[in-house]
Amino acid sequence: MAALSDIPAARSAGARTTKLAVVGAGAVGSTLAFAALARGSARTIALHDVNRSKVEAEVLDLQHGLMFTPQAQVIGSDDVGVCAGADVVVVTAGAKQKPGQTRIDLAEGTIGLMREILPGLVDVAPDATYVMVTNPVDVVTYAALKISGLPRERMFGSGTVLDSSRLRVVLAERCGVAVGNVHAYIAGEHGDSEIALWSSASIGGVPLLDWEPLGANPPLDAAVHHEVVDSAYRIISGKGATNYAVGLAATRIIEAVLNDEGRIMPVSSLLEDYHGISDVCLSVPSLVDRRGVTDNVRVPMSDEELAGLRASADSVWAVQKRFGF
Repeated sequence: MAALSDIPAARSAGARTTKLAVVGAGAVGSTLAFAALARGSARTIALHDVNRSKVEAEVLDLQHGLMFTPQAQVIGSDDVGVCAGADVVVVTAGAKQKPGQTRIDLAEGTIGLMREILPGLVDVAPDATYVMVTNPVDVVTYAALKISGLPRERMFGSGTVLDSSRLRVVLAERCGVAVGNVHAYIAGEHGDSEIALWSSASIGGVPLLDWEPLGANPPLDAAVHHEVVDSAYRIISGKGATNYAVGLAATRIIEAVLNDEGRIMPVSSLLEDYHGISDVCLSVPSLVDRRGVTDNVRVPMSDEELAGLRASADSVWAVQKRFGF
């Protein structure tokens, strides 16, 4: 692996280039880097991991595919300096959940890791937008905000972007339509207390609650949401981890920032009087552009949905308090 001083500059004079730094070269981080490379999300992709042999191998493997991707360079190191000057830093590194560990145990280990790595990252990439893609993402994002001192706009989590994609896929399959025709969000915690925003969902411009089955497709029922919630457990049971869909989901968040898209996505950000909810990171439809999360969209909710969102907030608050936040 070349020394950092030998790595070509990510930006050339007079050129508008973009740099994505991915922290953590595990299953999610390496898949995310691959997705970003294949999609042409950034001109420079930097991979950082404390495991030097692992990050060197991942970078070399990615570099060998450069002939088949949009123009880019891939660099990597166990030195945090490889992230210097990044426009977006995605943190996928986290404590590994062991058999028998609770969500509290996982949060404790990952928050401890954030205390170790975030100060160095902010030192080398002080102007970057930070996207947390490590679980439990809502609590970790809140802790990361406190540890880093970054403004809420530039530090947020991937939240329920993946969950919302899962919901849309299930709805599309049940209704016999393309996924792109389905508009629906999962909100709240990225976890068991998440809720589906049925009252604002639609298919092809038709409110979901008014949807009539096409052809021989069966009517929709509550099993749709259960299938979404259980899907991650099914994947983990079968292959040990989720990585492809979360890598793609995170890449779309990155592109919304780098391309200044003004895209509405259900990312996890610090809420300030959102339907009366404050001082907690939860996923709600939010405006994502080059500045990060610039606003939360106040989606109309039914009484049941609002109660569910508040219950989800209470669940995350309880974990925050365990760690003194």
